[in-house]
Amino acid sequence: MTAITLKRVDQQRNMSRFYKLDVQPTLLGGWSLIRGWGRIGRVGTVRIEAHPTRGLADMALIAAWARKRGRGYR
Repeated sequence: MTAITLKRVDQQRNMSRFYKLDVQPTLLGGWSLIRGWGRIGRVGTVRIEAHPTRGLADMALIAAWARKRGRGYR
């Protein structure tokens, strides 16, 4: 699966943000949802959520994607 990158830019509010989502296998047979966010052009923050199956990791990715789309990320 290819990583999903969302952006939210509002020049009037000096807002320039990104949010990246990716699902990857772990070394122990599980799956991880990797979320990264921050200001465009900066390193940002990364969080990893462990999930026992690919299906659960994909569902978490879809839920995070929907939340961010609702907040104006495209």
